[in-house]
Amino acid sequence: MSPASSSCLKRGSAAILAMLMGVAAGAQQLLIIGHRGASGHRPEHTLESYRLAAQMGADYIEPDLVSTRDGVLVARHENEIGSTTDVATKFPDRKTTKSVDGVEISGWFSEDFTLAEIRTLRARERLSARSQAFDGRFAVPTFDEVVALAQALERELGRTVGVYAETKHPSYFSGIGLLLEPPLLETLERHGWNDRRAPVFIQSFETSNLRDLRTQTELRLIQLLDERGGPWDRRTAESFRTYAELATDAGLRDIAMYADGIGANRRLIVPADEKGTLRPPTDLVSRAHRLGLLVHVWTLRSDPPFLSPDYRGRPEAEYEQFRDLGVDGIFTDFPDVAVRVLKPLR
Repeated sequence: MSPASSSCLKRGSAAILAMLMGVAAGAQQLLIIGHRGASGHRPEHTLESYRLAAQMGADYIEPDLVSTRDGVLVARHENEIGSTTDVATKFPDRKTTKSVDGVEISGWFSEDFTLAEIRTLRARERLSARSQAFDGRFAVPTFDEVVALAQALERELGRTVGVYAETKHPSYFSGIGLLLEPPLLETLERHGWNDRRAPVFIQSFETSNLRDLRTQTELRLIQLLDERGGPWDRRTAESFRTYAELATDAGLRDIAMYADGIGANRRLIVPADEKGTLRPPTDLVSRAHRLGLLVHVWTLRSDPPFLSPDYRGRPEAEYEQFRDLGVDGIFTDFPDVAVRVLKPLR
């Protein structure tokens, strides 16, 4: 047996053991993941948002990672940073149009700025329906600063605060010579979070970078699945070209060869029609669990536009439903609501 085959078998056995332990422990193992921090309360992907999420009780904080021109990872939801910072007023001449994963986008892009230039920017709220009271007050953090904050919060709060990092558009960044994975692993190594026991997940909507990471690290990897479309890196592949294909039994078996779980759009588990009316849950959770895969669901939000009318204005009801469906973790913009519902069972 090759070392790679032996490694896969060990990971598979470990995953199955983890699943069985999770089943035995029940809802006590359900993770609360601060989606971009406590982004329902503070501008997303700021140290202040991450700190508040942990203070509210989140187990993990989630930075999305993009690269600067000089190869430093910073926390932004997208490499287009015009919608989440004041870059338009500070660098008006840098606006441009680029094709990112086949989509033409006009704006300002992280890879066109050095870290020193990014340091001059201030974050602003992306969603117009949320408070703009904190616009212009918070800086754009580096990944190194996010990890350092998580470790400081562990000491401050007396409990583990993990990091759940997402690589954004890895094929795009690779194509312009700014690989995301080496600085990601180097940062975690420098902070001593470099093995399977570390409170770290790495997630991606693409597959190739996760497969490559599997050969480089024991850290837990999560394959993200959306309701529509497919991984950009598999657009010309012969199989598993769409997220729907990856959510089949065959696709999940493929994922289990390189990842520890799936991060599923909530509508892959609880479908809804165009009006938000809920449909019967699917069996995705049970099918993934049978293969030893964790299931983390994204993203629960309390804002009325994001909440199904079937919950009758109670965001707590959505957490209760996904808890009862047996998911292993929940991404949320409102960790305070998640803790209120889930903490009594933890």
